[in-house]
Amino acid sequence: MTRINANYLNLPGGYLFSEVARRVATFSAANPEARIIRLGIGDVAGPLSPVVIQALQKAVAEQGEAAHFRGYGPEQGYDFLRNTIAAAEYAELPVSPDEIFISDGAKCDLGNFQELFAADCRIALTDPVYPVYADANVMAGRAGRADEDGRFKGLIYLPCTAENNFVPELPSVPAQERPDIIYLCFPNNPTGTVLTRSQLQVWVDYARENDALILFDAAYEAFIREPGIPRSIYEIPGARDVAVEFRSYSKTAGFTGLRCGFAVVPKTVTGTGPDGKRVPLHALWNRRQTTKFNGCSYIVQRAAEATHSPEGKAETMAATDAYLANARAIRDAFESMGLTVAGGHNSPYVWLRLPGDMDSWQFFDLLLAQAHIVGTPGAGFGPGGKHYFRFTGFGNQADTAEAIDRLRGLSL
Repeated sequence: MTRINANYLNLPGGYLFSEVARRVATFSAANPEARIIRLGIGDVAGPLSPVVIQALQKAVAEQGEAAHFRGYGPEQGYDFLRNTIAAAEYAELPVSPDEIFISDGAKCDLGNFQELFAADCRIALTDPVYPVYADANVMAGRAGRADEDGRFKGLIYLPCTAENNFVPELPSVPAQERPDIIYLCFPNNPTGTVLTRSQLQVWVDYARENDALILFDAAYEAFIREPGIPRSIYEIPGARDVAVEFRSYSKTAGFTGLRCGFAVVPKTVTGTGPDGKRVPLHALWNRRQTTKFNGCSYIVQRAAEATHSPEGKAETMAATDAYLANARAIRDAFESMGLTVAGGHNSPYVWLRLPGDMDSWQFFDLLLAQAHIVGTPGAGFGPGGKHYFRFTGFGNQADTAEAIDRLRGLSL
């Protein structure tokens, strides 16, 4: 008898974006003439930049020459990219190249990193939250079953609401139930909000005082334009001892199809072994990767390297500026309609508070039917998103402008 992992039966019925795709496909089949504009899933609309294409073409040509052919690469990533990232992104921060692990994307790393921890570790995450954080821990058996509101009984939820300006507050739980692992994402997906240096310092101090680990998702750091907003958690004193950082090339350089990201695992970050001794997470993650991962391709890593060149940085800035302009335009449109929104500054996401008690899936269907626009229901990010809706600035400028015109004609 083949027994399944019963924890998978505790997952929601479908992954958020799979359900979005299903509903869109059903609508498109019934309305083939409708031109649908997608402002939902965070896929980018712009093509790869010239410097990336040049790097890809050069690397492909090398693969056709015996003298330069590359087969299996190091599971941790090639030194040329690790050294480049350390110099370009962490030059003034205490991060060394051998603490950087190249991967095929931040989503994979964030889903996989929980494998290092015991099944009874307590997990804290914001509400609303990027679904992968919760779902990966459901699969691992740490979350249990969800209640009728969709909250998993084994998880500690940190509400992010309009009342607290979408800034999570420290866990208000008994000492014996304090979290072992805390997921933080800033700029935040889905709310689009950021933390100041002092606000992030509160979390680092809490983790140090309570022997907790922060898994910090910095996938959207390239969209920060406001001075004083930290782009890396390692800008905060003490973070090297309690935080692992994850970054991505997907939204910053259009690598959603190429797939590349990286995790920073400081050698000073530790967990507790069964004998009570401290165990470096760096060595454990290295062991996990060398067992289960064969490395990101050479061709893609050369392309990622190119994004850190002066030309690459200029092209990346131009792309992220365009997406930020779209997000601001969407935000401004909703505000002019008298609606309440967050995000749209330092972030490509706009988080809309729906009028009255409208449910986010109801709004999804209304938006698709009336305006032929696809967004992301807030309920897919947790119970706290039930009456919210996420829009992204990742479309092209013309489509975004047309979508805004359509939004103004909605009957709400």
